[in-house]
Amino acid sequence: MNLGWWWRLFAGALAGFLFFHGFAATETAPNYSFMYDATSASTLSYYDYIIVGGGTAGCPLAATLSQNATVLLLERGGSPYGNPNITKMASFGAALSDLSQSSPSQRFISEDGVINARARVLGGGSCINAGFYTRASDEYIKQAGWDGRLVKESYQWMEKSVAFEPSLGQWQSAVRDGLLEAGVMPSNGFTYDHIYGTKVGGTIFDQQGNRHTAADLLEYANPSGLTVFLHASVHKILFAIKGKRRPKAHGVVFRDTTGAKHKAYLKQGSKNEIIVSAGALGSPQLLMLSGMGPAQHLKSHDITVVLDQPLVGQGMSDNPMNAVFIPSPLPVEVSLIQVVGITHFGSYIEAASGENFAGGASSSPAVEYMNNLDETTFRGGFILEKVMGPISTGHLELRTRNPNDNPSVTFNYFKDPQDLQRCVQGIQTIEKIIESKAFFRFRYEFLSWPILLNMTANAPLNLLPKHYNPSMPLEVFCKDTVMTIWHYHGGCQVGKVVDLDYKVLGVDALRVIDGSTFNDSPGTNPQATVHGCEDIE
Repeated sequence: MNLGWWWRLFAGALAGFLFFHGFAATETAPNYSFMYDATSASTLSYYDYIIVGGGTAGCPLAATLSQNATVLLLERGGSPYGNPNITKMASFGAALSDLSQSSPSQRFISEDGVINARARVLGGGSCINAGFYTRASDEYIKQAGWDGRLVKESYQWMEKSVAFEPSLGQWQSAVRDGLLEAGVMPSNGFTYDHIYGTKVGGTIFDQQGNRHTAADLLEYANPSGLTVFLHASVHKILFAIKGKRRPKAHGVVFRDTTGAKHKAYLKQGSKNEIIVSAGALGSPQLLMLSGMGPAQHLKSHDITVVLDQPLVGQGMSDNPMNAVFIPSPLPVEVSLIQVVGITHFGSYIEAASGENFAGGASSSPAVEYMNNLDETTFRGGFILEKVMGPISTGHLELRTRNPNDNPSVTFNYFKDPQDLQRCVQGIQTIEKIIESKAFFRFRYEFLSWPILLNMTANAPLNLLPKHYNPSMPLEVFCKDTVMTIWHYHGGCQVGKVVDLDYKVLGVDALRVIDGSTFNDSPGTNPQATVHGCEDIE
């Protein structure tokens, strides 16, 4: 048995999976008369609402508010339309492996040593993710204090435009049936709802393979009420302090690609606000750059303190993902996340497959293994588990005063022993799926479970030192092979940085509406819930 060959196969395929979530956006650009490059912005302007961040939350929020108000939407990235790295399904990995300044994806590496990415494009993470669409659980909605009827209406509004039922191929069907054999019951068929058992979830890819992103929701905007500036990097929120009981947000400073400075202010109006929707990294980062955060930390960067708020940047979490690659003797379909097993022990089991996993992995440490491999060596797929929650949390800090630089973030994966136990149970469930009757024809009999685990543990998945061997417990495997599934959240959490209406505590006319407010990641995938944030208030 040539394990060296299998290692090359596995390393190349898994390297491709690190960039797997970069599928195509809608190919035809809509005629958005309200969308401009920031270089065309005037030096000074006034609006009823200013939204910072045109991502998964910011786009539907702008479309909604523009119906009855003037809205400025500022996005630091470009348009998702017309970029072949985003729009072409054949180049699905290219967006996440593109490290250029114009890339729709900005890579960052957490202090934990895990490679990650944040979106830098109109439409946000919905332009570069795996496209899985699923709602939050009823329990999550209740605990968040949201109006269940309004949440359901918000989901339904989005699902008319951006959510579809996927076509299940043989490999995904085998994973589904293997989950049921493994005891992840009952079988719930196709549903957007978050319910225990095994289900087929939604996808934001239509039957023609076109991605439908948050940017597409801008088609519902009132063109006369909305202005969108691309490549607009917001450096600071401006506060009026003199004569005020407490600081009041009243404008922003942003720069275009030439470095020219622009200022946008709120018009006079009791309901007018600045809304930060810059994501779990961008939102706490911008609050700090604007003088809201831990006073000593801000002073160390020569930032004038507007509000000493030590909880900005705290509660950072990333759902740990651990995957096992299974080489297949049979060709398998190229598939994104379609099936999910929602377990009672707190782990979600998902899968992806395809011959061309290696696409777009040009920057991976494993690329050297891939250059001379035949395409058929990438046959196979991944079964992965994602820890619910998680319970473990970390923190975010500024590195520089440049908003385009990544902040420093620590997630403390598996710091809480319950998270680690959930991972172990998830990996044990994956073993049951692989050894199920339903999955039998998609695995090589001579590649035993210990060999598959050892191949995974020795792959260049992250920057952590390797310890695991088959004689060690699965706890070591989980820690050594931890990756991200791009569901990080926290930093501006409800009850700590914002109130139940997402208004920033201690200041006026400022809200944060995005995943940075979450205490836990909703559902098996947060995209649908982040989309709906604009109506939850």
